[in-house]
Amino acid sequence: MKKALMAAAVLVALPVVAQAQSPSSGFYIGAEGGLNWLLNTTIINQSVTPQTGWAAGGVVGYDFVGPRVELEGVYRQNNTTQQFWSGNRGFVSQINQLNVMANLLYDFAPGSTITPYIGAGAGIAFVDGDSSLGSTQFAYQGIIGLGWNVDTNFRINLDGRYYGTSNPSVAGTTWSNNNFNVMLGLQFKFGPPAPAPVQAPPVVQAPSYMVFFDWDRSDLSQQALATIQQAAGAFKQKGSARITATGHTDRSGPESYNMALSLRRANSVKDALVRDGVPATAISVVGKGEADPLVPTADGVREPQNRRVVIVLN
Repeated sequence: MKKALMAAAVLVALPVVAQAQSPSSGFYIGAEGGLNWLLNTTIINQSVTPQTGWAAGGVVGYDFVGPRVELEGVYRQNNTTQQFWSGNRGFVSQINQLNVMANLLYDFAPGSTITPYIGAGAGIAFVDGDSSLGSTQFAYQGIIGLGWNVDTNFRINLDGRYYGTSNPSVAGTTWSNNNFNVMLGLQFKFGPPAPAPVQAPPVVQAPSYMVFFDWDRSDLSQQALATIQQAAGAFKQKGSARITATGHTDRSGPESYNMALSLRRANSVKDALVRDGVPATAISVVGKGEADPLVPTADGVREPQNRRVVIVLN
């Protein structure tokens, strides 16, 4: 028992290194269980050395982020090799006790993954006496432990406890009820819902228009002129904008020639936009040559969709 208490004290002294999620207050529920050592006692003039027993129970609490309060119920049982009778009153080979406690606890590092804590509790206990769980006693306990905040909702506790009650009676005689526990518990906190992920604003594509050209030509077809009129109308509706006209070619000629051809095509579009009422100062021209094809091809291929000017309103 002394070794168990020393181990618990060493664990509490360990440094807290890992950071958990931001803690939040809220209600929680939990289940717990472990070992119970009922210390040697004397019952009806018999010296009793109880065997190692077990304990199990549950809690309902509220976490204030640091301080915690909870209502706890635990059932404990220890076997003995003796029977305790006086007349027709007593119990056989087993000591049972059920307690309901109000606990006050304190977490020293509630924002950390590992948090040491201490606590104390008081309440009532129903302890074996003249009848099964028939003796109502005042109960009290001290707690020291470590909590592992798995995430914002789940927590695992490991603690050591001293638990005692006022003296139960059997057949008019009393016996001392002192216990040590090692308890492992799992808790679930009803925290606030996780914030909805921030949605990235939709990408607004700038209005764009595309006109196409015959092979090795920079003059505009009627269809191209109609598309350019649409772009000019959109510019006028927007009121304040800039236009970029980017020329392209296919890969059927020398690269240097295609660069010059792409610029001629872009300037042809600019001239048409100016005739349709767009100020020349609002238009920029760019030549890309055979780079950035709409349809990737091998060198020397005459691809109609690559012979184009892209008009973008910004």
